[in-house]
This record gives sequence, C-alpha cells and structure tokens, in this order.
Amino acid sequence: RKNTKRVPSFRKLLRTSQIKLDNKLKNKQYKQKSAAKKYRKEQKKLREAVRDAISRKPFPLEECKKKQVAKKWEEKEEEDALPLDMMDEDDLKLMEDLAQKASFLTRDLSSDEPVHIKKRKHESVIEKYEKVPRRLQTEPEKELIHLLPIKDKSGIIPQAVEKPVLNVAHDEEEDTEDMEEAEDFNEEPLPVLTPEEMAAQRRQKLQERKMHIAALASAILSEPDSNIKKLKELRAMLMEQDPNVAVIVRKLVMVSLMEIFKDIAPSYKIRPLTEAEKATKVKKETQKLREFEEGLVSQYKFYLENLEQTIKDWKQRKLKKSNVISLKAYKGLAEVAVKCLCELLVALPHFNFHNNIIVLIVPLMNDPSKMISELCVEAVKKLFKQDKLGYASLGVVKVISGLVRGRNYDVRPEVLKVFIHLRIKEVELQKDSEDIAPKKKFMTYKEKRKNLSRMQRKWKKAEEKLERELLEAEASESKEKKLKLHTETLNIVFVTYFRILKKAQKSPLLPAVLEGLAKFAHLINVEFFDDLLIVLHSLIASGDLSYRESLHCILSAFHILSGQGDVLNIDPMKFYTHLYKTLFSLHAGGTNEDIGIVLQCLDVMFAKRRKQVSQQRALAFLKRLSILALHVLPNSSVGILATNRVFMQTFPRMDLLLDNESQGSGIYLPELDEPEHCNAQNTALWELHLLQRHYHPTVQKFASHLIAGAPTEGSGVLPLDLSQRSATELFETYCMKGMTFNPPVASVAPRRKDTFSQRDSFVDEELNKQLQQHISETVAHKHLDFAKHLKESSLA
Repeated sequence: RKNTKRVPSFRKLLRTSQIKLDNKLKNKQYKQKSAAKKYRKEQKKLREAVRDAISRKPFPLEECKKKQVAKKWEEKEEEDALPLDMMDEDDLKLMEDLAQKASFLTRDLSSDEPVHIKKRKHESVIEKYEKVPRRLQTEPEKELIHLLPIKDKSGIIPQAVEKPVLNVAHDEEEDTEDMEEAEDFNEEPLPVLTPEEMAAQRRQKLQERKMHIAALASAILSEPDSNIKKLKELRAMLMEQDPNVAVIVRKLVMVSLMEIFKDIAPSYKIRPLTEAEKATKVKKETQKLREFEEGLVSQYKFYLENLEQTIKDWKQRKLKKSNVISLKAYKGLAEVAVKCLCELLVALPHFNFHNNIIVLIVPLMNDPSKMISELCVEAVKKLFKQDKLGYASLGVVKVISGLVRGRNYDVRPEVLKVFIHLRIKEVELQKDSEDIAPKKKFMTYKEKRKNLSRMQRKWKKAEEKLERELLEAEASESKEKKLKLHTETLNIVFVTYFRILKKAQKSPLLPAVLEGLAKFAHLINVEFFDDLLIVLHSLIASGDLSYRESLHCILSAFHILSGQGDVLNIDPMKFYTHLYKTLFSLHAGGTNEDIGIVLQCLDVMFAKRRKQVSQQRALAFLKRLSILALHVLPNSSVGILATNRVFMQTFPRMDLLLDNESQGSGIYLPELDEPEHCNAQNTALWELHLLQRHYHPTVQKFASHLIAGAPTEGSGVLPLDLSQRSATELFETYCMKGMTFNPPVASVAPRRKDTFSQRDSFVDEELNKQLQQHISETVAHKHLDFAKHLKESSLA
C-alpha cells in the first residue's frame, strides 16, 4: 500500500522547534520499545505454557478423571471457606471473565472432558480416598524421563520413558573405597627437610621474589605511562603470605615502592578532574596523561594506607587472622614503614597527601621508641631546612601545636626543639627595596597605538612575549606570599611558647621554649616585650631553673633588647648580675657546650650594647672570664680569650689590668657577685702568664697577644685566620668531640737509639777480653731468694 502521508517541507521543518522534533523522536522510540516488550512477554508466556505441559506426569484416563473430580471438590471447599459476600462485585466479574477465557494451553491435555464441567456435589471425601489405588511401600517409585511430545489430529501426546535404576549400593561402596584411598594418601607424612635444605629453599624463594620485585620496578621506571598498572601488582606483594619470606619481602616492597614514587611523581600536585573536564573530548596524549595521573594518585594513596595500617597494627599489638607474621616482626615492619614515610615527607613536599603524611609523622615524634622518635624528628628538621616557600613548614607547625596542646604539654622536649630549625630570618620578614619598588608594567594596546609606530609595536610585542616567558620560567614565589606564610608560622610558634610560659613553667619543655625564644626573640611584636621580660626575670629569680635554662633566659632577654627593644627604657642590670654569678657554675668537663651560649650572651650584652655598659662592669667580666679560661677545655679557653680580646679593643682603659703597679680605692673581691662593686680595677690578669704555658698552641698565641695589649698591628698581632673569626666560630672550630688534638700534634722524627758497638769499645785490651768472655758464657739461672737476709737477721 502506498504511503499517502505527506512529507513535511523544508520550510515547515525550519518552523518546527528542535524540542518538538526531539519529543517526536522520543515518542516514536518509546512506542517501538513498548511493542517489542509486549511481543517478548507473549513469547515468554507461550514458552512457559509449553514447558508446563511437557513437564506434567501422564496418567491413565480414568485416574485423570478422578483427579479432576477431586480437584473440583477441593475448589468447592475453598469456595465454602471464603464466602462470596466478602468479595467485591468487580472481583467476581473479573474471575468469571477469566474462567471463560481458558485457553488450549492451560488445559489438562490428558483429559477428554470439557473445560467447564459441572461439579459433582454428591461425591464425598471417603469415596474419593477409597478409589485411589493402593501401593505397597516396598515398591519403589519409578522415575520418568520426559521426551519431546508428538502431535496428531487429536492433539499433543506427551512421551515419557522410565528412568533406569542404578545399583546405588555398588556405587556407594566404590565411593567409600575412593575416600579411604584419599585419606590414606593424605595421611602419608611430608618429607622432613634438614635445616640446610630449609635454608636453601628459603634463599631460593627469596631470590625469586627479589627478581620479581626488580623486574616490576624496572618496568615501571622505564615506561611509567604504560606500566602504571604494574604498581598494583607490586603493591599486592605487601600482603605476602609465605611465612618463611613474608617479613623480608614486605620490607623490600615498601622500600621499592617508596623509591619508585620518588622517581615518577611529578613536580606538581595532581588535582581531581571536574565533571565538565571529564565530559570534554581531548587528544590521545592528554587522555593517556590523565589516566597515568589518576592511576598514580590512587596507587600512592593505597600505598600510604598500607604503611599507616602497618604502624597501627604494631601500635595496637594486633595479630592478623592469617598469623603469617609474629608480633616481634611487626616492630621491624613498622620501623621500615616509618622510614618510608619520613623519606616521602622530605622528598615530596609538593605532592598529594603530604598533609596526611605530616599527621602520621608528627605524633610519632613523641613515640616511646627512641629509634622511631629520632627518625621522625630528623625528617622534620630536614623538611624545615629545605623548605624555602613555607607551605610545608606551616602545616607541620600547626600539627605540632595541636599535639602539644592536646597532650596537655606532656610531650618530649625534642618535639619543640625542631622549631629552632625553621628557615625564618629577619631579612625575610622585612620588606626589601625590591618589594617597595613598583613592578614593571606592560604597555596597553592604546598606549602602543598612540606612542609607537607599526614596526616599533611589532618589536615591542615580541619583547613583551619574551619577558613573560622568562618570568614563567623563573617561577619564583612572590615575597609577599612568603612573608605572609612566615608571619603565620611564627605566630603559631609564639602562641605555643607563651602558653607553656604561662601554664607549664615547671614542664621539661621550658628549656626548649627558652632556646626558641632566644632565637626568634627579635621577631616578637613590641607589645609583648614588657610582659615577656617580667616573666623571664621571674623565672630566673625563682631559682627553679638550671644554669643552662637561665642562660637561655638571659640570651632571650638581650635578643629582645638588641632588636626592636632599643626604644624601650629598660635597665637590664639584673640580667648582667645573674650572668656574672653563673659563670663559675659552668661545666668545665667534656660537656662544655654551655660555653657556646655564654659566648653568644657576651656578644649581645657587650659588643652590641657597648654604649650602655660601664667600665667597672667590663673590667669585672674581663677578670672573671680570665679566671674561667684556666679551668675549661682548650676550645672554650680559645673562645673566652677571643671575647677578652674584643673587650680590650672595644672598651677604653682595659690595660689597667695589665699594669701590676696601678692601685685604686678598695681591694678586689672575687667572691662578690656584683660586677659593679667588686673593685676589679685593683687586680691584674696574672692568669695570662699561666695560659702562655698552656699545651694548646692557639691558647698560647691568644695569651701572648693579650699580654701585649691586643694590638691590631705590630709584633704581637694575631694571624689573620684567628683575628677574623668570632669567638663562637673559634669555639666550634677547635672542638674536641672526636677526642683528638685540634690542631693535631706535629709528628716528631724518632731519635735513633744509642747502639753499643762491639768493636774496640774500650782502650784497655784486658777489659775488652773480659767483656767478650762474659758475653760468650751461658749464664745459669739460679733460684733467687729475696727473703734470705730477712731470715738470717731473724735467726740472729
């Protein structure tokens, strides 16, 4: 039939909106789908009806009639059980319609009665039961196998065949025999290996695992983009189940994965793609790069989770269900996991999940295990030293501050001592002239059009493009951003320090706090100076501090006063008095590290505040330092004498102590702890003459130089390598931590021993003969009785 429907014209199509066309298409597709769905449902019903008809068991005609009658009786009982007045009229009508629509496929094919046969009301249940044929229990029921039905004029005739009965008893006997044989086979003992064979087998397994790890690692490193999926295979070896090699293999895999991630991780942070970016089509290279980055981030995340779980299992002393690794081995695994985390913390501060690593590492700095604590502390120190921008340092400082506060200041002092290694200096917190100067701006299009010719505009455009590329290649962080990060970091550090000074003054963290304040005191806001100096003086006056802690207090106070504190009208005389009193309490043995703090204090108190120091105070410190130089190690003596040299060159009339005849009012009181009233001008530096005979050559040079009046030129001048160094540098240079002489003692050529020549040693010939005779004779050793004379005297 020809389709008479008119095709719409192009003009009509243009008028029709796109939404209408889309709706038409959707309706058409929906109709097609619904028609296909309806057809599938009909076919499914047909197949089910045929399957039911085939699966029914065929009975003789009489039995089928009886069965049909029994079925009708049961239906009648059910109808009696459910009164019709409880059903709605619509339900009754629906049931009647369904009864009239009984199809050929729903009929019982074995009966020849019509579908709607009248019910036999007079048949009882007993008669029905009596008509059922009896079967003996001993007679086994025959199973039938249904075959394909046959169709003739009368209809479909189902076919069935009896299932052949197998000899079950015989089969059971065979099964039991097979089971017994299998049990006998299982009960055979495994071959017992000697210790040598077990060790060889373990070495072989370990070598195989090592080769497999090396092959995977080399494949990943050679082509990371293509072989990123092998990271998953390598990470799966972290779950090694062989108890003989499980511990070593897991350690090797941890370290291998750590080195792989350090090599293949990009120098930027990978961010997740947005939905819009995922939907857009990109080039093959871009898609490949995206897949590599996504796989790398996911595998890196799973690897970090495995390391974290290893540490948690060791902390909780929890065994896994497999029991492959013992509790003792978990400690070794945890140590390797911590080492890997520390390496990643230092090597990949820019990459993803760095903050998660910080959160894992910082609490381990306070771990009871000394090895793990030291590993984490050293890693954080390295991170602080190499962090130029300040992002990573800020993250670590925040977590440490939260840890100290959360533990109620009950942490190890090493946790706070890492703050000293922060790369924050005074220069970085002050605006340089480069920042103040206006930045160079590129010309706008209108300015170029107005001021430049066409050729000049062309050259200007190329020049600006080159400058922009150079700026991008330089990729230097703005100093304002760095200044902001450093300020925020220092604020958190000072808040932590001030909380401890306020709430936990008797805490073991106080030395670390005072040491940190001594380093960063010049960066504190001026508003806090008065309160901080009062707190420091009260700590010193309380007497609860050790001399090392009190030295840190003094150093912090003078750092405050030498920086922005110059504008404050504060008399630090009490700090001078305390340092003068502390000098004779210093340790003079191998642990003379406190001398370094004293030298720093003297440099800040005298060299940088020379105008505020009186002559009496300078003379008293010069005398006491000279006495101290006699009792300390050589490097400390060199540092103290270098400080005395600064005193003599900075303050006038210090040569009073070199003149033995000068006298003034009063007598020198060395035991008095007040430098202003001890009459130091009435003594002399006789200690320098003893130091001139010191075994260390550098101490001798300094003593001779000071006796000559510390001249800057002439005969008594110091060599350049000594005169141009500060006291602290000299103290560190001549350190004797290696238990060796520094500088080393010059080797002396061994003297030739005086040998006795057996030639004509004596002029007298007779004496020579007697000597030769005595040498040639063999001496018979007799028993020596040393108590012989004592015995004789006692008998007499």
